[in-house]
This record gives sequence, structure tokens and C-alpha cells, in this order.
Amino acid sequence: MIVLGLESSCDETAAALVDGNRTILAERIAGQEEAHRPYGGVVPEIAARAHVDRLAPLVEAVMAEAGLGFGDLDAVAATAGPGLIGGVMVGLVTGKALALASGKPLVAVNHLEGHALSARLADPTLEFPYLLLLTSGGHCQLLGVDGVGRYRRLATTIDDAAGEAFDKVAKILGLGFPGGPAVERAAREGNPKAVPLPRPLVGSGDSNFSFAGLKSAVLRAAGGSVPDLAASFQQAVVDCLVDRTRLAMDRMPEATRLVVAGGVAANGAIRAALQRLGDERGIGFSAPPLALCTDNAAMIAWAGLERLRAGYTDALDVPARARWPLDPAAEPARGAGVKA
Repeated sequence: MIVLGLESSCDETAAALVDGNRTILAERIAGQEEAHRPYGGVVPEIAARAHVDRLAPLVEAVMAEAGLGFGDLDAVAATAGPGLIGGVMVGLVTGKALALASGKPLVAVNHLEGHALSARLADPTLEFPYLLLLTSGGHCQLLGVDGVGRYRRLATTIDDAAGEAFDKVAKILGLGFPGGPAVERAAREGNPKAVPLPRPLVGSGDSNFSFAGLKSAVLRAAGGSVPDLAASFQQAVVDCLVDRTRLAMDRMPEATRLVVAGGVAANGAIRAALQRLGDERGIGFSAPPLALCTDNAAMIAWAGLERLRAGYTDALDVPARARWPLDPAAEPARGAGVKA
């Protein structure tokens, strides 16, 4: 099986071809960091216009690199949400057009499911069910992954997500955009014990996340050593993630593995701490390679392939969605609002 994947949910325009042997046949990603850097964050209108300009040439490039025609595909998979709605619409409409023109099935992929299944693209030994810490830009959740399309939300953020906190702290400290990698680089030169910062909800027994207070504490402490503040903030995030993941492990004893995925999963300190936790609990740890942590089309193609194998395809009138929870039956978390 060969699936073409398209990703355009935020500020990465991407296309990739993945086959059933977990081989990435071709992949192209066009970033937009320079366009958004002057604003300190992603501007939705700029991002959507860039997707319009870049997506078709990327598709042509991956098809040419792999030496394939559209008739060689088994399906076209496109991110249908959640994300910045303008960008999501660009990718999904392109996917619909390609599916219609080629006579191939369309698979509308939840971007979060792309992250959730990305570790299985890299690790053929990873079996269901597993416990997933999904931590991307606007999301921070713990999920029981029971199978393709089968997710149980065990915890979520009640305010800011970890990725949002990293970006906002980077702005507070003048470290630039994108914030996550900038904070991690600065933290390598700092002392993680130098600045006393809170660990919201740690030890409370509450399974959810909260990072807004931690971000505010960094704002109040700003003016001192930037590396020390970055290191102290990063350690506080690590402590919060480990504490909440430990609680989720108690609630999901059947998990075969602890997995972390999403953009924040590229952070080395977070990966190392979760590796220790998985080893401590005797279930081990898996994480996608760094290239599959940030937004990419290979994970969308792989999720589309997994969904196709499971018998899921979508009609051409499937909508683009700005919000799309993986577990729509989950009870709303206090304060979480649309992020629930």
C-alpha cells in the first residue's frame, strides 16, 4: 500500500509518500519561520497564503522523487483538523481534488491522530494498547491508545498547553521564535535549580495539566539570568509532565508501552525523563525520531494508511475542523473549554 499524505494545519506545508512497510518513499516540508518571526508567533492569514503557494509544488516533488503516478496510490490522506482553519482547508481541499481526479479514496486525518500513531511508523514493535503523552503546540493530553480510531482521554490541560508555555516563555525571555527549541538551547547553559518556580498541581492527585501559573511565575522572575530561568522553567515542565504521566500509568495498567509524541516531544530533557519513568515502571518507552515529532506529512500518510487498513475512508464532503478532539465522549475538564 502507498498513501500520499498532506499536512497544512499550522505553519508547516508538507507532502509525503509512505508505504505499508513503514518506508517514507519521499517527503518535502516547507517551513515558514522567517515569515512569522517578526510577529513572535504564527499569523494565520500569512500561513494560509503560504500553504496555497507551496503545497502543489511539494506534491509534484514527492511524486517525481518516488517515480510514481497518482494511479500508483492506494489513497490520499489529508489533515482535516484540528488547526488553523484556513490552512486546514487548503490541505483538505487539495486532498479532495487529488482523490477525485485519481479515483482514489480520501482519508481525512485528525492531526492529533497523526501524532498519536507516529511512533508506530518508526517502531514496528509498538503494539496497542499504549499510554500516550501527546504534547504539541496547543495540546497537552494523556491518552489510552487502544487502536486506530480508539482513544480514551485520561487527562488534558485546563489552561495553557506545554507547547504554548514554551513559546510564551521564549517571548518573555527574548529568545525568539520558534520558542520550544530556543528555550531548550538556553536551558543547556543554565542551572535548573537556580530559580524557584511552581509545579502546578504536582502532588495534588489531579490528573490534568496546568501551565498558565508557571508561565506567569517566569514573567515575575524575568530580569535575572536567562539561561537559569530557561533551565528552571524547563525542569518545572518536566516535573509536571512526569507527575501526571505517573498518575495515568496507575489508571492504565494494561499499557504495553509509554509513548510521547508531538512537537514538545522533541525536547531532550522531556524525552530523557519519560524514558526513566517508563523503565522504572517496567514497560519501556517509545518516541518518534525528532523529524516525526514536529508537524510533518509522513505521519499523516501513515495515519491514513493505518485508517485505510482498518476500513476507514471519507466522503468528499468531509468538513475541515478547527477543533476535533480524539475522544469526543470525554467529560469536559474544568477550565479547558474548547481544548477539552
